[in-house]
Amino acid sequence: MRILLVLAHPLEESFAASVAKTAGEALAEAGHAVDVLDLYAEDFDPRLTKAERGGYFDIPYDASSVSTIVERLKAADGLILVFPQWWFNFPAILKGFFDRVFAPGVAFSHDAAGGRIVPQLTNIRLLWALTTTGSPWWLVHLYMGNPVRRLLKRGIANFCSKRLNFRMLSLHDMDRATAAKRQGHLDRVRKALSAI
Repeated sequence: MRILLVLAHPLEESFAASVAKTAGEALAEAGHAVDVLDLYAEDFDPRLTKAERGGYFDIPYDASSVSTIVERLKAADGLILVFPQWWFNFPAILKGFFDRVFAPGVAFSHDAAGGRIVPQLTNIRLLWALTTTGSPWWLVHLYMGNPVRRLLKRGIANFCSKRLNFRMLSLHDMDRATAAKRQGHLDRVRKALSAI
């Protein structure tokens, strides 16, 4: 399987970078081809441009400003996202990735009858999120309702692809995580990805 591994963290020495490295190694060891897209290292601009928004309903939509990333996404069988959750949400650069790359004609098309959108990323059979939260599990799940999981699974996954393997592995309470807890999470990531 060809996997597009997207990293969304500005610090090269971050725990997210360690998770991405572990994930990439585990996938490669399992025989998968891994294409790493480090949004910060590749200087991805998350801002949806005036032209992009203005042409959102044009057929065809002009995705030329992100065409190289679109090609990488369309060449993939699976998508693995590695990111921290800040304020119970995606980092801005990852949200911009969805806004600009998961565009009409790429991730979906508009139903001519109106209302619904039609999934176009039928090549993507796997969508996993490897993430961390600064808050404890109970706060993310019970108080906030796990908004990132809902957005990924009910929104992006369901509206852009069909019948894909969705999974989210999270390390909660990251701000107080011991070295042993962090290593345990890396081991869990490695084991899970080795089984794909």
